[in-house]
Amino acid sequence: MKITVIGSGYVGLVSGACLAELGNDVLCLDVDARKIDLLQSGGVPIYEPGLDVVIQRNVAAGRLRFTTDVAASVAHGLVQMIAVGTPSGEDGSADLQYVIAAARAIATAMTEYKVIVDKSTVPVGTADKVKHAVQEILNQRGVDTKFSVVSNPEFLKEGAALDDFNRPDRIVIGAEDERGIEVMREMYAPFQRNHDRLMVMDIKSAELTKYAANAMLATRISFMNELANLAERVGADIEHVRKGIGSDQRIGYHFLYAGCGYGGSCFPKDIRALQRTGREYGLPLKVLDAVEQVNDAQKSVLLHKITARFGEDLTGKHFALWGLAFKPGTDDMREATSRVMMEGLWARGATVTAFDPVAMPETQHIYGERADLSYAENSKDALHNADALVIVTEWKAFKSPDFDIIKARLKQPVIFDGRNLFEPKTIAAQGIEYHGIGREV
Repeated sequence: MKITVIGSGYVGLVSGACLAELGNDVLCLDVDARKIDLLQSGGVPIYEPGLDVVIQRNVAAGRLRFTTDVAASVAHGLVQMIAVGTPSGEDGSADLQYVIAAARAIATAMTEYKVIVDKSTVPVGTADKVKHAVQEILNQRGVDTKFSVVSNPEFLKEGAALDDFNRPDRIVIGAEDERGIEVMREMYAPFQRNHDRLMVMDIKSAELTKYAANAMLATRISFMNELANLAERVGADIEHVRKGIGSDQRIGYHFLYAGCGYGGSCFPKDIRALQRTGREYGLPLKVLDAVEQVNDAQKSVLLHKITARFGEDLTGKHFALWGLAFKPGTDDMREATSRVMMEGLWARGATVTAFDPVAMPETQHIYGERADLSYAENSKDALHNADALVIVTEWKAFKSPDFDIIKARLKQPVIFDGRNLFEPKTIAAQGIEYHGIGREV
């Protein structure tokens, strides 16, 4: 099948590369000439484990190409997959200008039937706006070219996106006409051989499903974080509580880990967009208001523990920071807890030496050169002469460190663990002062 992917960002590149891997003829369009130049020269503008290899393999096989030529991209694909950004506006709404611009570009150049797929995360009602935009351009052109608009939300986790695309829990298709549905069934047929993963529903339900999924996951995180804070007050261990409630099959163990808050490009943005939709329809989503408030506060919990231990004035204090990305497996720093942590430490006069396996270049891009921020070549070097170790990202490489080296290199053996990587009693037995989330010794 010939497929055009509009937008060569995270979702577009992963989707395009994986569809090409299945034998499809994929053309990825982006208006950013520098990004296309990079891709055409063998580079990849984002970090996602394994993606560079898949892209290189399919480019070499001739199944994956990149262009800035809008007319060529529209002519190429029966499927026109829109995967452009939908950033948050000041009021929390998703900015649809790029989605609508893509739809208009398709309508301007199309001369035959197309299936226009909303792959971007968009609020309920976007497909109607896309359909209207396309029809408006076709009317202006005086042509009656047929088209279908389909909602096909992505459910990709940063750091595991290739596996998520190739082994999906479900493939949600929102459509109103059989022709569009059949094209989507054909495109996703290779994923159906083990069992039927395709869920066909009305368009608005498909649009809402994406937001509902992320809202539920964020809710579980904030719920556990609030319980963790209570556990500290009453003298309970949140890990024991997690196992106790997770054993209930109605609840399960996933997304029940307490920590120092969620970040990234999806949860915060999608929560705000869903809240905005609720307000537009006169229905404030109070649970999501609380989820967001709890998460905002949780990002500062570890900082409060530090000031409780060392005082509000941290002038002259130096901290080792393990982790910068909002989660392991990515270099994404958007709304990362590390940013709240570093900015809070700097505001109180402290300095930081940070280490992250992949996110240090992105951090340098955000903050530039600062006298109060340095970077280490590895996690051990970050410890040198620090007053304490602070952990905010749960990279695997951080989970089994040499505690003797930690004690030897820190000025004093103190760990603030924002991801509960270690067992408090085990750490205490090593002679290390330990501060976790909901797990105070």
